[in-house]
Amino acid sequence: MPSTRVLVADANSTDGTADVVRVFRNRLNVSVIRGGMPSVGRNHGAALADTPYILFLDADIELADTTLIRRCMEKAQARQLHCVTTNIVCRDGNWIDKLFYKVNECFQYMSYLHRPFATGMFMLWDRKKFWELGGFHERVLFAEDYQLSQQVEQKRFTIVRGGVYTTNRRFKRMGHLKVGWLFLKTGLNYWNEQYFLRDHKYWAEPEGAPPRSA
Repeated sequence: MPSTRVLVADANSTDGTADVVRVFRNRLNVSVIRGGMPSVGRNHGAALADTPYILFLDADIELADTTLIRRCMEKAQARQLHCVTTNIVCRDGNWIDKLFYKVNECFQYMSYLHRPFATGMFMLWDRKKFWELGGFHERVLFAEDYQLSQQVEQKRFTIVRGGVYTTNRRFKRMGHLKVGWLFLKTGLNYWNEQYFLRDHKYWAEPEGAPPRSA
């Protein structure tokens, strides 16, 4: 809806993201705000929101289903949920890329049995609960989405199918085994805050990398 407020946290992007966003100002209630590391940028946006729910999206994703946001909102309101997420779809990757995301999806559903696991690519939060939990830990350098979502009660969390499209750029840069091992270690260290405070070089861009989005 044109009246929905959209806040884009720009972490010194180099691909003209801020300029592209401003083009839509005559059609959307959209603003560019100061970003930083994901936790910092997300919290900056959340601090400016005054709606009951806040939706966090990554800059490089696309909704795979145009009804996804509406269906997530309906479930959140009907069941008084604190956090709603979706599955990830690698549309243009090879079969190995797609297999890795399928495994990730399995872990998401298995988290119902232990601790919720929401993807930062798409996280719908009850704003009041978000701030009760302290928002995203701004010293966390990796997996801030997992670190926060695992604090949600199981009955207040759900995964709505529909998905978001992402790319395989992380696999291309780091390799499948390294990414897989990193995420496995993250799951095993769910209790260890110091693990999340360490630099796992997940955000480091190689020399000659293409321009970055916000």
